Amino acid sequence: MNFPTDIKSIKNRIQQIDPVAYGTSRNYLDGKVTYLSPYISRGVISTRQIADIVLQKEYPSHQVVRFIQELAWRDYYQRIWQQLGDEIFEDIRVCHSQIRTSHLPKAIADASTGIEAIDKGIKDLYQTGYMHNHLRMYVASIICNTAQSHWSLPSKWMYYHLLDGDLASNGLSWQWVAGTFSSKKYYCNQENINRFCNTSQTGTFLDLAYTDLPTQQVPSVLKELTIPALSTTLPNKIFPTLDSNLPTFLYHPYHLDSEWKKSIKANRILVLEPSHYREHPVSDKVINFTLGLANQIQDLQVFAGEVSELTELRKSKEIVTKEHPAFLHFPGKKEERDWLVPELTGRFNSFFDYWKKAEKFIFSHSTPETKSNNSIPTPGALSL
Repeated sequence: MNFPTDIKSIKNRIQQIDPVAYGTSRNYLDGKVTYLSPYISRGVISTRQIADIVLQKEYPSHQVVRFIQELAWRDYYQRIWQQLGDEIFEDIRVCHSQIRTSHLPKAIADASTGIEAIDKGIKDLYQTGYMHNHLRMYVASIICNTAQSHWSLPSKWMYYHLLDGDLASNGLSWQWVAGTFSSKKYYCNQENINRFCNTSQTGTFLDLAYTDLPTQQVPSVLKELTIPALSTTLPNKIFPTLDSNLPTFLYHPYHLDSEWKKSIKANRILVLEPSHYREHPVSDKVINFTLGLANQIQDLQVFAGEVSELTELRKSKEIVTKEHPAFLHFPGKKEERDWLVPELTGRFNSFFDYWKKAEKFIFSHSTPETKSNNSIPTPGALSL
């Protein structure tokens, strides 16, 4: 799977969405997923835009509810980040289960666990910058619950490689698997992996009944540990040229919408802050993808430095950016993001709590025969 950065290809991908097939096959590696998550996480397109396109086709809501729920998961995670701030990077709930290490199993980093689907998925992640959501859950479960590693560093390792890396969706999903953002841990066994990954492997360390997984000793293949080298190489620092008679629009790595205020003549600056990438490093592949998307924004200048270094901004007629928890320190007016349900703000006790409120707005015109059901899927918004 490749991820083009030109707008025409992205729009074509949106038009190819099959929400009905997605709902029935999304958990399978060869399922009808959209491959839109890199563009959502980078702010090129929004959950609201995608939902509008799907709902305008007038499917009965019960046929598209699964797809819309996955969009809702992504917004829900972002709302949690708004509520908790940087607390999402720590255990949200105390998990009393044994934690052996804070490091990453070397077999995971080397894609040598011996489980075919897992090893191939990790190799594909390194090559493409993408991993199917179900595989992400399997990998996180093996690391956190089988190898007994704390989720924090492994989640950074995965985020480092993901083109669709979203700090909220990624970190909170790892916590969901590890049991620090859920009522129980998520386990997988070989039978489940075989079912959804189209493999028929037996005899692995996960070839156990689910009842045996919580008491399993750490397999020998997962005992050797490593600390992955995670660092980011940014472009050279070139200070932008600003016209003080024009407004200045600030972009960041999660706000790369080429249509945003497109008709207004303005200074346009993408700020890539070294301090942000020291805390949340990403690979060269991710930086190149980000810059490729940035190239679609007309007259955009890229500044690889701290926003505080842009002293010329004080002379700008107006400064505008998009709100985001990672960039609250940006100066100027912060416009709201294009939320799936902008009316929903505040604190939510769970995704179920959020969803029951959200669906009333989303499916407000559904007939009684087509109202969505009440079942809630496991988190799937990471890779969509």
